[in-house]
Amino acid sequence: MMTYGKIGCNDTIGDRFAAERGILDQQLAAKLGIEFREQAGERVVATMPVEGNLQPFGLLHGGANAVLAETVGSVAALLNASGRNVVGHELSCSHHRAARSGEVTAVCTPLHIGRTSSTFDIVITDDRGNRTCTARLTCAVIELRRPVPRSVEAA
Repeated sequence: MMTYGKIGCNDTIGDRFAAERGILDQQLAAKLGIEFREQAGERVVATMPVEGNLQPFGLLHGGANAVLAETVGSVAALLNASGRNVVGHELSCSHHRAARSGEVTAVCTPLHIGRTSSTFDIVITDDRGNRTCTARLTCAVIELRRPVPRSVEAA
């Protein structure tokens, strides 16, 4: 298991992939303040601050939860893709409880790892350990004309 920090600092598997394409400074997850805590095929963990990601009623925006879920799920899919690329295919989020401050933590675990698709369960909790959101992400595993960069395969 590897531990990483902020997105956009070339510390994550996704950062290395984005840097090879010259788009490191354009990552949505970095704008939301998402930081990885663990990255392994069987478990990916990241946090995101509530502050700066609010909707007009002062609650964590549901779309921010969706970005967090898709971010951790996509990284988990990439870690399990054996050098191939992945793209999000379907994301569903159920919002259970509001977060108003602090940070939320997403824990992603695989439900299915296949040759052409992978599905992940993502549980998002607040600072007190209360579940705020449950998400499920399915990613398609695809071949690209442009191969996954060597720096990503070496991760």
